[in-house]
Amino acid sequence: MEEFEPKIIAFLCNWCSYAGADLAGTSRIQYAPNVRVIRVMCSGRVDPTFVIKALRAGADGVLIGGCHFGDCHYMEGNYKTARRVALLKKMLGQLGIEEERVWLEWISAAEGSHFAQVINDITAKVKELGPFARQNNS
Repeated sequence: MEEFEPKIIAFLCNWCSYAGADLAGTSRIQYAPNVRVIRVMCSGRVDPTFVIKALRAGADGVLIGGCHFGDCHYMEGNYKTARRVALLKKMLGQLGIEEERVWLEWISAAEGSHFAQVINDITAKVKELGPFARQNNS
Protein backbone atom coordinates (compact mmCIF):
# COMPACT_ATOMS: atom_id res chain seq x y z
CA MET A 1 0.00 0.00 0.00
CA GLU A 2 1.45 3.35 -1.07
CA GLU A 3 1.72 6.23 1.36
CA PHE A 4 -0.66 9.09 0.60
CA GLU A 5 1.10 12.06 -1.01
CA PRO A 6 -1.13 15.13 -1.04
CA LYS A 7 -1.47 17.50 -3.96
CA ILE A 8 -1.12 21.12 -2.85
CA ILE A 9 -2.01 24.07 -5.07
CA ALA A 10 -0.35 27.36 -4.13
CA PHE A 11 -1.66 30.70 -5.40
CA LEU A 12 1.32 33.01 -4.83
CA CYS A 13 1.49 36.75 -5.33
CA ASN A 14 4.06 37.77 -7.92
CA TRP A 15 5.86 40.35 -5.81
CA CYS A 16 6.45 38.59 -2.50
CA SER A 17 5.36 34.98 -2.06
CA TYR A 18 6.38 33.85 -5.54
CA ALA A 19 9.74 35.55 -5.09
CA GLY A 20 10.07 33.81 -1.69
CA ALA A 21 9.40 30.47 -3.38
CA ASP A 22 12.00 31.34 -6.00
CA LEU A 23 14.49 32.21 -3.26
CA ALA A 24 13.85 28.84 -1.61
CA GLY A 25 14.63 27.14 -4.91
CA THR A 26 17.73 29.14 -5.77
CA SER A 27 18.99 28.68 -2.20
CA ARG A 28 18.42 24.92 -2.58
CA ILE A 29 16.28 24.77 0.55
CA GLN A 30 14.65 21.36 0.77
CA TYR A 31 10.87 21.18 1.05
CA ALA A 32 8.14 18.71 0.16
CA PRO A 33 7.64 18.35 -3.60
CA ASN A 34 3.86 18.25 -3.26
CA VAL A 35 3.17 21.83 -4.30
CA ARG A 36 2.13 23.17 -7.70
CA VAL A 37 2.45 26.94 -7.96
CA ILE A 38 0.09 29.31 -9.72
CA ARG A 39 1.49 32.84 -9.88
CA VAL A 40 -1.02 35.67 -9.54
CA MET A 41 -0.21 39.37 -9.58
CA CYS A 42 -1.74 39.87 -6.12
CA SER A 43 -3.23 37.60 -3.47
CA GLY A 44 -6.25 39.91 -3.68
CA ARG A 45 -6.84 38.49 -7.14
CA VAL A 46 -7.53 35.00 -5.74
CA ASP A 47 -11.26 34.52 -5.86
CA PRO A 48 -12.71 31.94 -3.43
CA THR A 49 -14.08 30.06 -6.43
CA PHE A 50 -10.46 29.40 -7.49
CA VAL A 51 -9.94 27.53 -4.22
CA ILE A 52 -13.15 25.51 -4.58
CA LYS A 53 -12.27 24.68 -8.17
CA ALA A 54 -8.75 23.54 -7.17
CA LEU A 55 -10.22 21.20 -4.55
CA ARG A 56 -12.81 19.85 -6.96
CA ALA A 57 -10.12 19.33 -9.62
CA GLY A 58 -7.97 17.11 -7.41
CA ALA A 59 -6.09 19.24 -4.89
CA ASP A 60 -5.97 18.00 -1.31
CA GLY A 61 -4.95 21.40 0.04
CA VAL A 62 -4.60 25.01 -1.10
CA LEU A 63 -2.16 27.73 -0.06
CA ILE A 64 -2.75 31.40 -0.73
CA GLY A 65 0.46 33.37 -0.28
CA GLY A 66 0.65 37.14 -0.17
CA CYS A 67 2.71 40.11 0.91
CA HIS A 68 2.90 41.08 4.57
CA PHE A 69 0.47 43.81 5.66
CA GLY A 70 1.81 47.18 4.61
CA ASP A 71 3.95 45.68 1.83
CA CYS A 72 1.31 44.97 -0.83
CA HIS A 73 2.24 46.42 -4.21
CA TYR A 74 -1.46 47.05 -4.81
CA MET A 75 -1.90 48.82 -1.46
CA GLU A 76 -4.72 46.76 0.09
CA GLY A 77 -4.84 43.48 -1.82
CA ASN A 78 -3.69 41.44 1.16
CA TYR A 79 -6.36 42.98 3.41
CA LYS A 80 -8.97 41.94 0.85
CA THR A 81 -7.45 38.46 0.82
CA ALA A 82 -7.59 38.16 4.61
CA ARG A 83 -11.30 39.03 4.64
CA ARG A 84 -12.09 36.67 1.77
CA VAL A 85 -10.24 33.72 3.28
CA ALA A 86 -11.98 34.18 6.64
CA LEU A 87 -15.35 34.01 4.88
CA LEU A 88 -14.20 31.12 2.69
CA LYS A 89 -13.18 29.06 5.72
CA LYS A 90 -16.61 29.59 7.30
CA MET A 91 -18.24 28.49 4.07
CA LEU A 92 -16.01 25.41 3.81
CA GLY A 93 -16.98 24.40 7.34
CA GLN A 94 -20.65 24.64 6.40
CA LEU A 95 -19.97 22.41 3.39
CA GLY A 96 -18.29 19.79 5.57
CA ILE A 97 -14.80 20.53 4.22
CA GLU A 98 -12.00 20.80 6.77
CA GLU A 99 -10.86 24.42 6.86
CA GLU A 100 -7.33 23.16 7.57
CA ARG A 101 -7.12 22.30 3.86
CA VAL A 102 -6.89 26.01 3.04
CA TRP A 103 -3.97 28.10 4.28
CA LEU A 104 -3.25 31.79 4.11
CA GLU A 105 0.36 32.85 4.68
CA TRP A 106 2.23 36.12 4.37
CA ILE A 107 5.63 35.38 2.83
CA SER A 108 8.03 38.10 1.70
CA ALA A 109 10.54 37.84 -1.13
CA ALA A 110 13.31 37.44 1.47
CA GLU A 111 11.65 34.53 3.29
CA GLY A 112 12.65 31.48 1.25
CA SER A 113 13.13 29.37 4.36
CA HIS A 114 9.70 30.44 5.64
CA PHE A 115 8.15 29.38 2.33
CA ALA A 116 9.79 25.97 2.61
CA GLN A 117 8.58 25.57 6.20
CA VAL A 118 5.02 26.51 5.24
CA ILE A 119 4.99 23.93 2.44
CA ASN A 120 6.32 21.25 4.81
CA ASP A 121 3.70 22.19 7.44
CA ILE A 122 0.84 22.13 4.93
CA THR A 123 1.97 18.80 3.52
CA ALA A 124 2.19 17.24 6.99
CA LYS A 125 -1.25 18.57 8.01
CA VAL A 126 -2.93 17.41 4.81
CA LYS A 127 -1.30 13.97 5.18
CA GLU A 128 -2.94 13.81 8.62
CA LEU A 129 -6.31 14.78 7.14
CA GLY A 130 -5.99 12.27 4.32
CA PRO A 131 -7.14 12.62 0.73
CA PHE A 132 -9.85 15.14 -0.01
CA ALA A 133 -12.97 13.14 -0.80
CA ARG A 134 -14.50 14.85 -3.80
CA GLN A 135 -18.22 14.41 -4.10
CA ASN A 136 -18.38 15.52 -7.73
CA ASN A 137 -15.43 16.25 -10.01
CA SER A 138 -17.46 17.85 -12.79
